[in-house]
Amino acid sequence: MQSFEFARPQGLASAIATAAKATTAQQGADVRFIAGGTTLVDLMKLRVETPRQLLDVNRLGLDKIEKTSTGGLRIGATVRNSNLANHPDVQRDYPVLSQAILAGASAQLRNMATTAGNLLQRTRCPYFRDPAMPCNKRSPGTGCPAISGVNRTMAILGTSEHCIATNPSDMCVAMAALEATIHVQGTKATRDIPFGDFHLLPGDTPHRETVLEPGDLITHVTLPPPTTGSRQVYLKLRDRASYEFALASAAVVLTIAEGRMSRVRIALGGVGTRPWRSAEAESTLMNQPADDAAFRKAADAALKDARPQSGNRYKVELARRCLVHALQMASKA
Repeated sequence: MQSFEFARPQGLASAIATAAKATTAQQGADVRFIAGGTTLVDLMKLRVETPRQLLDVNRLGLDKIEKTSTGGLRIGATVRNSNLANHPDVQRDYPVLSQAILAGASAQLRNMATTAGNLLQRTRCPYFRDPAMPCNKRSPGTGCPAISGVNRTMAILGTSEHCIATNPSDMCVAMAALEATIHVQGTKATRDIPFGDFHLLPGDTPHRETVLEPGDLITHVTLPPPTTGSRQVYLKLRDRASYEFALASAAVVLTIAEGRMSRVRIALGGVGTRPWRSAEAESTLMNQPADDAAFRKAADAALKDARPQSGNRYKVELARRCLVHALQMASKA
């Protein structure tokens, strides 16, 4: 691993001011915040990331889970995934989030990984993680060999001619369905970013993955008050039963009143270049009976814009079946 400077800022203002000296908050930033390090340290070992300075944010008091004044939940940036998944308020009011976190990684990783770190988790595309290979996400303008190469696990939604890498997070899929808000503090002001606006599509700038700017520090995430009577399911399909990333996953938050679906939120994982909220699937289900015909129609709507590659055409049908089954599970919960 390359040499770097390690610092523990005395407060939020100090951390933000130091990070603001970087030229970018995206790929290749020379100043990085670090908490659990479960993604960043791996990429540093591979020399995919080579920051000159790491800022430890573990002592900034961002590790609390608290009720908000409106009845929602405030989750600090450095809350460990294991603590979040097992928190009684999460298990009771937001079970889809607990299920998603527990479906990811190993217990050891969940004990270290943090909320903000998971929001910023990098793709597991093998071309991105191998500095010997070209990659537009790692080195803009060099190409995307995954398009003509090994692409079995790559994305089928939100892709571009410049990148087809999949967002790997389970937690983010659940937060998309829960309509979380990400709170960021920067050099000039704080920002409250709706979850769906935080991650960017690759377009022609795949190296830019989020809306973060130099100095921006995620301080916490808020979840809205739980919906009375909502039924929540996270379903993950993968090559093996544990310690594996999703080939397709679905987070469903569903409310049924008088036999019809009155509120539906759907997000997909393992198939998109970012956590994939499907407004198309949601709209087809509103005020419809909770039956298989409606579920299949929603799944078709969710995948209608899929653009599979040579090695991942199976994902279209896999994602359809995943969503249908998750809806069936939620409707019977």
